[in-house]
Amino acid sequence: MPPRGPTGPWQRLKPVDLDPLESMGLPSKGETRLLDHKTQERYYTKIVERYLSFCSDAGDRDALLQKFASLSLSEERLGSSGTETSINSATTPSTASSSAPFFPAPSSTKDLSAVLMALRKLREGIVASNRIDDFATQAYLFSVRTAVLVKHSESYHPAILHLLRIIHPKHPLTSFELREVIGYLVLDAACRRGDLAGAFALRNRFKLRDAKVDAVLRALVCDDFIAFGRVRRSVDGHKAKFLEFCEDSMRRHTLKCFGRAYLSVDAEFLEKATGSTFLELVERDGVGWHSDGTKVVIRSIKGRSSYVMSQ
Repeated sequence: MPPRGPTGPWQRLKPVDLDPLESMGLPSKGETRLLDHKTQERYYTKIVERYLSFCSDAGDRDALLQKFASLSLSEERLGSSGTETSINSATTPSTASSSAPFFPAPSSTKDLSAVLMALRKLREGIVASNRIDDFATQAYLFSVRTAVLVKHSESYHPAILHLLRIIHPKHPLTSFELREVIGYLVLDAACRRGDLAGAFALRNRFKLRDAKVDAVLRALVCDDFIAFGRVRRSVDGHKAKFLEFCEDSMRRHTLKCFGRAYLSVDAEFLEKATGSTFLELVERDGVGWHSDGTKVVIRSIKGRSSYVMSQ
């Protein structure tokens, strides 16, 4: 009786093309391979290679900066089975400087989800294995910088706290690394959470001395959008991402001040003060003003009737 089913090469199943970043599970869900230090280092190398491969698509620095400015991670939910990511376009380009390593943001939502999830798995493995050394510091710093670029607070905030509370006391960060992560923590409190008192408390607690961070705090305290824009253009790309959290509210406050203080204003001055063209203010912020050549009319005063009082 002939055997049932196909024979020969048809019996062989097609090998599964599994993403190496997705081949590992979460240590918190029972994955044990990432408890091994060598496995952690190999996995980290794959993460960095995947991340840096995104950069080659741009071709030059300007294109990388454009990709960096065009991405904003508005919502990220990390679940046990994967990562759901929502990418929205950002409106303000960021200027990178040499004060912090520059990592351009990935261009693919799927790849971005894979990188963020892989970094979460790696962090869990490092914590579960009680690893505190140069590699743990490097992996956590890379995780923080990557998550900051896509504004994913659920990744960078706990990673910063682990660096400061667990790793730094036993394996001190360099002065530059310490100032960098503390600056991120202060800016996160001031810009994303809107807690200026908490930001100043963190600044004093860690004795942070950073002129750029101080300039941001001064601009926020004074609601000075012009100074805020000046600082935003001078900071590196990572710090600029934090400023994007409060940019819209700062601009709206400035527009309210114009509306209450002026009947009309020069269009050039208005655009300089708000960092936006008049058309952008109308379409994005919904201002009900109208342009009259080089002037922007904010409020029109109706003529008053004159009364002649008889004696």
